[in-house]
Amino acid sequence: MNLITYTEDILKDGFEQATLVQRDDYEGAVTATLVRKQSSKETSKAVLYLHGFNDYFFQKSMANEFLKNDFRFYALDLRKYGRSILPHQKVNNVRDLSEYFEEIDRALEIIRTENNTQVILAGHSTGGLIITLYAAARQNSDLFVGLYCNSPFYDMNVPVYQKKYLIPLVATIGKKFPDLQVPGGFSEFYGLSLHQDYHGEWNYDLNWKPNKANPIHAGWLTAITKGHSQISEGVILDKPILILHSQKSIFPSEWSEEMFTGDAILNINDIIKNAQKIKAPQKSIIGVEGAVHDLALSKKKAREIAYKLLFDWLNANII
Repeated sequence: MNLITYTEDILKDGFEQATLVQRDDYEGAVTATLVRKQSSKETSKAVLYLHGFNDYFFQKSMANEFLKNDFRFYALDLRKYGRSILPHQKVNNVRDLSEYFEEIDRALEIIRTENNTQVILAGHSTGGLIITLYAAARQNSDLFVGLYCNSPFYDMNVPVYQKKYLIPLVATIGKKFPDLQVPGGFSEFYGLSLHQDYHGEWNYDLNWKPNKANPIHAGWLTAITKGHSQISEGVILDKPILILHSQKSIFPSEWSEEMFTGDAILNINDIIKNAQKIKAPQKSIIGVEGAVHDLALSKKKAREIAYKLLFDWLNANII
């Protein structure tokens, strides 16, 4: 394995980053970015976090919760997201979710060389979908010991007729015309509820996580649809998995304070239904009252509930 070099990350405060050069793909050169913050305590525990769609790693408070619980913290900015976007690339443009497995493999190997033997895979939304598929494809791996999914993207939050007819049609078109842009995304209200320049309490780069997501491509939809089909068929894991989600979904047509009380991106009934199909030696699916789509960005009370559930579960089932 080639040695990597860490430099100070944009988050500062002890965060470091390293560029992971990947194999070229259909757009050319590819990189991912590994971010870390080391624990001041001696520990063999670590977490590798994957962000969601229209996202990148910026959640310092989440990292610090893991550090307080004696985990070394690592996160990936996946190819074509955040720190990893290269000038010639279309943002978030992949044609199969297994493309991400290359950087996950590399990150986990690096984490192991840094004296971590009890590694948790954590993923939010699309990151939760990716780590679930990755774990199913990496049976018997000793590079990670369990999974934590934060509102995993296990299905499209669209009307039934779109799920049944429109999305499969576009996904089929995407196999032949992957770069075709298609309407998609979600309401900007979620972003308005998060960023401190609007109604939220969080500071992050609006170029990398805009309130209105970048256009999607038919090939991306093909990849997501294939991943959703795998989940709905019931993937088999050989590691424990915890799935946390909000206790309710909300469907805003205009801005209101309700945005702070539920998941405005995914339908929690879809999360629960598809999570129940996953086969694992230990599985917990738990709703968190007052949580938003990203539990780590919820109001303080809901965040504290989520973290207690998470670390209690890890202590009881894995660590």
